[in-house]
Amino acid sequence: MSTTLAVPGSPPQHPLGAGATLYRLSTEQYEAMARGGILTERDRVELIQGLLVTKMTRNPPHTVSVRAVFDIFSRLVRPGYFSTKEDPIRIPGHSEPEPDVAVVRGESRDYKERHPEPSEIPLVVEVSDSTLEFDRTTKQAIYASARIAVYWIVNLIDRCLEVYSEPKGGRYRKLTVLEESETVAVVIDGSEIGQVLVADLLP
Repeated sequence: MSTTLAVPGSPPQHPLGAGATLYRLSTEQYEAMARGGILTERDRVELIQGLLVTKMTRNPPHTVSVRAVFDIFSRLVRPGYFSTKEDPIRIPGHSEPEPDVAVVRGESRDYKERHPEPSEIPLVVEVSDSTLEFDRTTKQAIYASARIAVYWIVNLIDRCLEVYSEPKGGRYRKLTVLEESETVAVVIDGSEIGQVLVADLLP
């Protein structure tokens, strides 16, 4: 039975020593480092709130689930949209996360000169096991602040789906938790494009 809950609050802050200050990169600086070869795909980092965050090593259940979500979305999305897998999205300011799956407006070649931005992304998905708390707090705050309409967490630990929606004031106001036996409506730009069994998203 699905459950609608209050969304957890802001992510905890991690204090530094007295007088210490972090230097936060802008998205422009981060992209310049990539263009200049300072950062490459081998570095496996993403820009989160101005900081370079190491991406976790993918384990087989995570890989299977990401592939399942991507394949399902690729079949469901209508002309005028496409699905991405572990590709960057550019959030102006200080973040350039690489969600496991995203739905983007337009065609892939529309973005040959730049990464998609939040206004072009109606839905993002993170598949979570060891990163569950990070995805529920820090990633949630980033996506909500960017006003991405729908954020899914495929929760491998509890074998459920968390659907966040109604972004406002830097957080999602609505969270619906669906169990493995339930189905979820795939909603893109306010229109339902299909129903998916939660179990089909899980490894």
